[in-house]
Amino acid sequence: MTNYNTSSTKPAPPVGGFAELDGTHLFVHRTGSGGPAVVFLPGAGAIGLDYFGVQQQVSQFTTAVVYDRGGTGYSDPLPLPRTATAVATELHELLSTLDDLPGPYVLAAHSLGCLYAHRFAQLYPEEVAGLVWMDGLHRDWDEFMPPSMGLAAAAAPAPDAEQLEHLRTALRAMQAELLTDYPEPVRRALAEAKTSDEGIRAGFAERDRLPELAAELHAGPALPDVALVALSVLDADPTRSPEALAEIHDGRRRMDAAVVRGVSRGQQRILTDTAHHRLCFDRPDAVVEAVRDVVDQVRRR
Repeated sequence: MTNYNTSSTKPAPPVGGFAELDGTHLFVHRTGSGGPAVVFLPGAGAIGLDYFGVQQQVSQFTTAVVYDRGGTGYSDPLPLPRTATAVATELHELLSTLDDLPGPYVLAAHSLGCLYAHRFAQLYPEEVAGLVWMDGLHRDWDEFMPPSMGLAAAAAPAPDAEQLEHLRTALRAMQAELLTDYPEPVRRALAEAKTSDEGIRAGFAERDRLPELAAELHAGPALPDVALVALSVLDADPTRSPEALAEIHDGRRRMDAAVVRGVSRGQQRILTDTAHHRLCFDRPDAVVEAVRDVVDQVRRR
């Protein structure tokens, strides 16, 4: 049963509330009605309300849920990083507390969220009706990407005080641009959460030990044979040489194509007019279309 009391350890979010699991308060915001319900799994450094814009559009045709993993966003602090099993089990327990939200679900996962979605599907395959794979990490990432982009390379030391201030300044500028179309209360609260010391450090911590997450997933099965749309972002990154960028794009294209080949109802869609962290802000239309197409496939079966 959902408990919407405000957590005592975090500022109150502008929308949604909290579910309590074994003494830990998890932020959750649910909109819309009908099924299958779509559940958004944030990337590292992202939080549930980053997906508020696409959630509002998805809620026009089905139930849409955003949430924060324990240790991130508005949810209570937990030691990071966590295992994929811990995160997937937590999500399963959270969904079971929400009234009138039966599975199976469509998991709309972004970046690191795709590793957690894969683990959820390994543990609870009967509860996954479809997948939207948004420029996701994959357990076979290192087989497709150049060594400089390997999973181990994502780990970085926690920032010191001076680095935190530099990051905070850059994040504030980026948030001001990306959140222009969000309602003012959501925009202000989201910017505060993303630029807090805890928010910045959580993003670094969740990127640690990614090879261990991949190994954890390799011990289980492949994705279930469900409706799936993979959005592959091939951005024009000016910080990389044309040769390096071509190698990265080729790896992303082939990796997501392999994800799609693993199911009988899969489709890959290439996006070249956005970047990894900007996907849901620059191209909400592409994200919502992918979600709608997966939801429609599920409903037709």
